[in-house]
Amino acid sequence: MPEPESKPQRILLTGSSGTLGSHVMTELLKRSAVDVLTVGRGEQHIGGAKAGTQHEIVDFDNKEQLGSIFRSFRPTCVIHCAGSGMIFPTLQWFKLVRFNVDATLALFELAAELPGCHFIPISTGLAYREKGLPLNETDALENIHPYGASKAAADLLLRSGAHEFGTPLTLFRPFSFTGTNDNRTRLFPSILRAASEGIPVPLSPGDQVRDFCSARDIARGIVRAVDRPPLAGTPALYNLGSGRSVPLRETIETVVEQLGLRVKLDFGARGYSPSEPMHLVADISRAERELGWHPEHALAHAVWQLASASFPTLQLREPEEHSTPR
Repeated sequence: MPEPESKPQRILLTGSSGTLGSHVMTELLKRSAVDVLTVGRGEQHIGGAKAGTQHEIVDFDNKEQLGSIFRSFRPTCVIHCAGSGMIFPTLQWFKLVRFNVDATLALFELAAELPGCHFIPISTGLAYREKGLPLNETDALENIHPYGASKAAADLLLRSGAHEFGTPLTLFRPFSFTGTNDNRTRLFPSILRAASEGIPVPLSPGDQVRDFCSARDIARGIVRAVDRPPLAGTPALYNLGSGRSVPLRETIETVVEQLGLRVKLDFGARGYSPSEPMHLVADISRAERELGWHPEHALAHAVWQLASASFPTLQLREPEEHSTPR
């Protein structure tokens, strides 16, 4: 599907220092008619200063400061990628929930005050209730993990607000992803770190069925929605993922083999995480149909890019860049 004609956009982006937000930034900067303001809790350090971008350090709890930024920049679109993450100390439970719900609603409220401002929050596939089959956008939301639960709560409130105020809302639920800048404690960075240190990586048995995608593909889907605001009061919802149902162990072993990565995978060395779903796979047919989007970037190549950027001492094979169609 051809891209729609670009209109000048002023885009406010949160979370640009994160895995997904940095890829969204890269996609936005491919556009000719766009001004981007990134806001975050610290200095912008991904990619350095770039033409057509500004950065503001912000306290998301400071509604007055946020309001001043919105009134000055007057965004036509807000892409909210920032979130409080999956792994956290127990005492930060309330802090995580407050950020994922309260900060999101504060941004939405400010967007709702600007006529026609398109709000694009990034939720998660973890918000869904597990059903043992690929999940579509009409399936129920329910997860007791604080990340999934807080995202589900924000999701429901945002859709209610969009109906109430007529704010254009496009909500994305990405499933598992990786790519450059994924250098914290998630799955593939942990495997690469263990390989670089020459130690085994403790893993669960790997029987979980998962849907893993490149962060580059997820970002491309999000940016496709910028010029496609839904009708006022009718939120658009999209899953983004590979759409493939594959046991996690098979996914890991395939990537390791394609990269020629030397690492001991100790499956079963640890148990499953609390509240971890055993089947988490996206039905992506709506995004394919309505956004003309489909995954293109091979997962192993995304991991290779991550390794090249964050673990340069590893000598890995470069796999095929493009994935095979489903």
